[in-house]
Amino acid sequence: MRSDQIKKGVGRAPNRSLLYALGLTEEEMDRPIIGVVSSYNEVVPGHMNIDKVAEAVKAGVRLAGGVPLKFPAIAVCDGIAMGHVGMKYSLVTRDLIADSTECMAIAHQFDGLVMIPNCDKNVPGLLMAAARIDVPTIFVSGGPMLAGHLRDGRRSCLSHMFEAVGAYQAGKLDEEGVRDYEENACPSCGSCSGMYTANTMNCLTEALGMALAGNGTIPAPYSARLRLAKKAGMQVMKLVEQDIRPSSILTAAAFHNAETVDMALGGSTNTMLHLPAIAHEAGVTLSLDFANEISDHTPNLCHLAPAGNAFIEDLDQAGGVYAVMNELDQAGLLDTSVMTVTGQTMAQNLVGHVNRNPEVIRPLDAPFSPKGGIAVLKGNLAPDGCVVKRAAVSEAMMVHEGPARVFDSEEDAIDAIYNRRIVEGDVVVIRYEGPKGGPGMREMLNPTSAIVGMGLGDSVALITDGRFSGATRGASVGHVSPEAAAGGTIALVEEGDRIRINIPECSIQLLVSDEELERRRAAWVGPAPKVTTGYLARYAKLVSSADKGAILQA
Repeated sequence: MRSDQIKKGVGRAPNRSLLYALGLTEEEMDRPIIGVVSSYNEVVPGHMNIDKVAEAVKAGVRLAGGVPLKFPAIAVCDGIAMGHVGMKYSLVTRDLIADSTECMAIAHQFDGLVMIPNCDKNVPGLLMAAARIDVPTIFVSGGPMLAGHLRDGRRSCLSHMFEAVGAYQAGKLDEEGVRDYEENACPSCGSCSGMYTANTMNCLTEALGMALAGNGTIPAPYSARLRLAKKAGMQVMKLVEQDIRPSSILTAAAFHNAETVDMALGGSTNTMLHLPAIAHEAGVTLSLDFANEISDHTPNLCHLAPAGNAFIEDLDQAGGVYAVMNELDQAGLLDTSVMTVTGQTMAQNLVGHVNRNPEVIRPLDAPFSPKGGIAVLKGNLAPDGCVVKRAAVSEAMMVHEGPARVFDSEEDAIDAIYNRRIVEGDVVVIRYEGPKGGPGMREMLNPTSAIVGMGLGDSVALITDGRFSGATRGASVGHVSPEAAAGGTIALVEEGDRIRINIPECSIQLLVSDEELERRRAAWVGPAPKVTTGYLARYAKLVSSADKGAILQA
């Protein structure tokens, strides 16, 4: 056992003395030690129930003869961090989580790991750690939040809450209406109830083969979530016994499957940052260009919030991620020969998982769209690519051309939107918000929600080198690469320049001559760094561009 490094022989007597100090018995010294990585905290609604999930995992480990030892992983609530300096500290935690988990796992020589994440950067951060550490590992998340119910009976969620603020600013909703949303949109513990980043990534742990069926969809308050956690605790012991490690599961084929499922689900654009970063840790190259190749032949089968009126609990009742995968497998779009944490292949796992609601999971012959939910656009404005959640864009905005309204920060853009200086036809450009320029690549949920809430969702586009929440909808184009701080073309855009977006053709063009762009580039002087001390300053020096997954480079 790996843990023999801290348990066996006279030379390890000092190590054992400290294990005895934990209260371990001699009998426990002879058993596998399992690290239980708990993301529990009292700050994030998606994590407030993880203490119970962790105890269930530990019970499962003990039932199967192991010794569970729990240690923490941090998590930021993107919703609480949204719209202020706190959002600079969201994406950057992904690497802190991966690094700190690596430190704990290797320093203490665990035989296996159970990862318990739930929110946007917490899930990919722990997946990155799992790939890097490469000991037998299984994931079980805290689970999704239930949908909210407004006073008139309509179901709601966090994205509706943000859009309600825009509606208030437009005079379409009064303060009492806003209060209805804020008291009822988020009714329980769990990751917010739509197909936002957290739930997208939790669903993709199933598609990658790193979690048991139901991990991405069983609601957080349900007792089935605790039963799943116990099963995960028991299953990690089998993985240890059989030495099935992430390197056997996180293969190129597994990432192909995950991107395919992502396209079918209509997941968050943040997956275009996270999947390449996880793949990088697993020694797999996942190019941004690969996304369009997959999207071209993968139908979009689900329209969950913000794209539609269904929620994660509806997907769960319809059969969950495995039901979606069964639909895709019928068309030969998945490699189901891959190994998974069940100790069986994906093909074996999918047996018996059927689509129970064709309105929530569309069948292959009646998809929401013949192409996947995410598109990568390229052109002179984004030579290295940018990303849009095609499934959440109205038909009216699939092709759009308009004048650029240029802002060098999210705050300036919000002020212009709320004060009605943005009008139909405009293209809002928010720059210097990328990985280096932000630093930290803030999510732009506030401006995108303001545009939709003020009734401009079918007439105004937004382009940024920052990123978006999974709750964003509309013609919102993010991850523009190279970013402005690196001298990308987005830094050269001037007020009034015409920009053309063509999502079906995957193109984005700044309608300015090459000669004029060269003149502007020669005259461009980058701004001084916004942050010069602390973690963000170090992050800005090391982070790669968005098209590379915003990974840290040595």
